[in-house]
Amino acid sequence: MTARERPRIVVLSTLFPHPGQPLAGLFVRERMARVAEQLPLTVVAPVPWFPLQRLLRRRRPGFRPPAPREERQQGVRVLHPRFLSVPGLCKSLDGLFMALGALGTLRRLRRHEGVDLIDAHFGYPDGHAASLLARWLRLPFTVTLRGVEPRIGATRIRGTLMRRALARAAAVITVSTSLADWAESAGLRRDRIHTVGNGVDTERFFPLARAGARLELGLPADAPVLVTVGGLTERKGFHRVLDCLPALRARWPGLQYLVVGGASGEGDWRQRLEEQVDRLGLRDCVHFLGTIEPARLNGPLSAADVFVLATRNEGWANVLLEAMACGLPVVATDVGGNREVVADPRLGRVVPFGDANALADAIDRALAQDWDHAAIRAHAERNGWGARMESLVPLLEAAADGPAPERPTSRVEDAS
Repeated sequence: MTARERPRIVVLSTLFPHPGQPLAGLFVRERMARVAEQLPLTVVAPVPWFPLQRLLRRRRPGFRPPAPREERQQGVRVLHPRFLSVPGLCKSLDGLFMALGALGTLRRLRRHEGVDLIDAHFGYPDGHAASLLARWLRLPFTVTLRGVEPRIGATRIRGTLMRRALARAAAVITVSTSLADWAESAGLRRDRIHTVGNGVDTERFFPLARAGARLELGLPADAPVLVTVGGLTERKGFHRVLDCLPALRARWPGLQYLVVGGASGEGDWRQRLEEQVDRLGLRDCVHFLGTIEPARLNGPLSAADVFVLATRNEGWANVLLEAMACGLPVVATDVGGNREVVADPRLGRVVPFGDANALADAIDRALAQDWDHAAIRAHAERNGWGARMESLVPLLEAAADGPAPERPTSRVEDAS
């Protein structure tokens, strides 16, 4: 690659949208689309496979939906090679099998189009797979940490494989400072870590007239309204918000709660949540809106007074900035990068995870407060994707100019 050429990037991620799972990994695609505006880029998004997969799908229709071998998204070529992955078994081999499954694809890309850098998302299995591919193909690679890494880091085999991959990376990118702190505590030198948070598309997310948004959803014009957007899983904490509603309704009799989301790769709690609603007598105030595509999310966001995210774990919750872009204050649990997003009390409130009383009190206070919605929107605008690319693109270019890794780059491997 000459000094005047732009490096050709391969984005490597197992979590990426395709026709079978259109809402998976949208945050990866959002970053990819912005990088692709400045650097030539191809996405390699391997999909897990095993021989009896079709039989299992008969009992679980949403399990590992099939993906096309090749497609184009937002003008970018996306390739979906398969790799062997047995559900629930041998997870420590997923990185190796992912690398083997993607190897032929990367070889063809390098031969016909050129590849200068592998840009992997998530520390495992993607980061480990990228480290193997980079070694086999003599390419530099980067890894972006997105929030699952502390949990995986606590496991013996996968955690070790992941830390070794991070040690070999040309750069490790984290979406929050909390993840950067974790990476350093896991043995990575701080000068190898670069924090670049996710951005928000303020042209897609913007406030609509509240009266019209509520009319569209059949909500009372003067009711206090809460909203949460996310996969209907334990981690996202819809059930924690539901537990707060009986007490909150005593203070806010007309309270309404919008539940936006559906099944995800982490599971589907829809039936459990429905049962909880019936058990708590909340059928008249909780509205399950299902999955809503991003282009239409500003409808329910604009209809609400407060966004609530009682999540157990996050790296950088894009949905918080998306709510703020619609002028919404947020109440979030103090996990991952949430406090970094809700960086000022004028934007919302952050409460300890697992403290139901603190969560209910924060929602109550948020409903009662007179918020400066224009200032909240302005905060989202300052965190748009344009500002993120000013840091990220030069970082990727510098990583592509470096040699393929040969020596340890962290205390982890120095000691091993």
